[in-house]
Amino acid sequence: MAEIHGGQIAARQLMELGIDSIFGVVAGPMIELFAGGQSEGMRVIGGRHEMNVGFMASAWGWQKKKPGILVAGSGPAVTNCLTPLYVATESAMPLVVLGGSAFSNTTGFGAFQELDQVAAAKPLAKWTGRVDSTERIGEWVRLAVGKALEGRPGGVYLDFPGDVVGRSVDENAAPIRPAPEITVPQPDPNAVDRAAELLVGAERPLILIGKGAAWADASEALGRLSDLGIPYVCSPMARGTIPDDHPNFANAARSMAIGGADVVVMFGGRFNWIYGLGRRFAPDTRIVQIDIEPEEMTSGAPLELGIVADAKATAKALVAAIGSRNLRSAGGDWLSGIQEKARRNEEGARTALMDDSVPINPYRVVAEIKDAVPRDAIVTSEGETIMGIARAMMPTFVNRSVLNAGTTGCMGVGAPYTVGSALACPDRLSIGILGDYAFGAAAMVVETATRVGAKPVFVVVNNEGIAGHMLQDAMLPPDSPPIAALLPARYDKIAEMVDGHAEHVDQPDQIRPAIDRALASGKLAVVHVRVDPKATRISGSNYLQ
Repeated sequence: MAEIHGGQIAARQLMELGIDSIFGVVAGPMIELFAGGQSEGMRVIGGRHEMNVGFMASAWGWQKKKPGILVAGSGPAVTNCLTPLYVATESAMPLVVLGGSAFSNTTGFGAFQELDQVAAAKPLAKWTGRVDSTERIGEWVRLAVGKALEGRPGGVYLDFPGDVVGRSVDENAAPIRPAPEITVPQPDPNAVDRAAELLVGAERPLILIGKGAAWADASEALGRLSDLGIPYVCSPMARGTIPDDHPNFANAARSMAIGGADVVVMFGGRFNWIYGLGRRFAPDTRIVQIDIEPEEMTSGAPLELGIVADAKATAKALVAAIGSRNLRSAGGDWLSGIQEKARRNEEGARTALMDDSVPINPYRVVAEIKDAVPRDAIVTSEGETIMGIARAMMPTFVNRSVLNAGTTGCMGVGAPYTVGSALACPDRLSIGILGDYAFGAAAMVVETATRVGAKPVFVVVNNEGIAGHMLQDAMLPPDSPPIAALLPARYDKIAEMVDGHAEHVDQPDQIRPAIDRALASGKLAVVHVRVDPKATRISGSNYLQ
């Protein structure tokens, strides 16, 4: 009789579901799960802090269209996972947290690191569960993975009492099952016809694209719909669903497009703060929303029609329903007006992009990165000033290729997202454009990345503080000790610690050569750029968000 322990059962079930990597910090009582992953041929990424590896796992899952798997010990290890769990749930990124907990026969008496971890995770997760026997670990893992993926992706938590994961059983008593084939929800044909009539008859139609459309791989179908002559606006992490160089890309005239449209069709996005809570439309705007979650049809937006269906399937159906009919808007100046407004807005930022001043203007840094990176680069941005500039100025051409603070506005995600994307897509450049505060929040991920063979490139745009010196100077009394301001530290030195590639830049003409050398190094690289601590975003330049 061959026996296997609980960690091996979990690993075999994950492998059966097509998940070949796990992330975590090695700790009891989950050591068997790390060992099981290793013995079953999984890639095991051991980090230094659960929050950082949790964000790595989320980015890995976003790129792979599978849940990232985060394994944590008990007590404080699980509480360290709560922020990634919350961010994954709100940002619709699939994440499964497998947390160890106190042994069943010790709970209630002050067991080591005892905590009701299921209750702690419940408000932040799509779903929570607790494994009740070693024999059923495979069933529970399969269930958790399904819950993270089905409907809108998100974070789930599965609790493993220590005695359950460490026990060995007959391998025939622990079934491993494959994933089912699941079809995507199709749109109601009558609803599609109604939406098609609205688009055909609109004078000022607009498509909105959210992360759900990116997740659904709706790029081709949405591109065909926009090709009919309809401008489109993307949410920050939906950028690249249709390449940003499409002539109908309207983010550079976002306010004009959203405020002026008479018919809006939202694909896979929520009317939350990113879209002004649904309150920025003209009073007579007619709104159609496509989402796989029926609950999204009740929001701050005055919705006329909700279609509960897959974004890709609905976009294809809409194109077919419109057929060869000409749109009423084709005879007007709606699209050309938006294109002209976008051109003028882009032109308004050109001076900053070409700025040769010293200290360096952060817009110049982003301009040099934009010209240096390949078209399929995965770009992560984080920070206050630099994230706003990068989201406005860095184009994206490939689906699910941009990450940032997301729906929750969470800081600390940038460096681990960059590493997680590099692990998921080793054949593509993963570059992080991060402020000094943002990079410093998780800078030790460079050691994890180097140890497991990831080769991301970090460009640390150092304005010496949180939003540069703006918060320190504007919000605190004169001569206050530095709180929002930070030291002008040499962040490039951290790359030297792990035998990576390091660059230090303080002159504008040094930026591009330094980036080129970093990209060519074949190593993890940190390009540290000192910029003007008092530089701010140009008013109105957030148009590509």
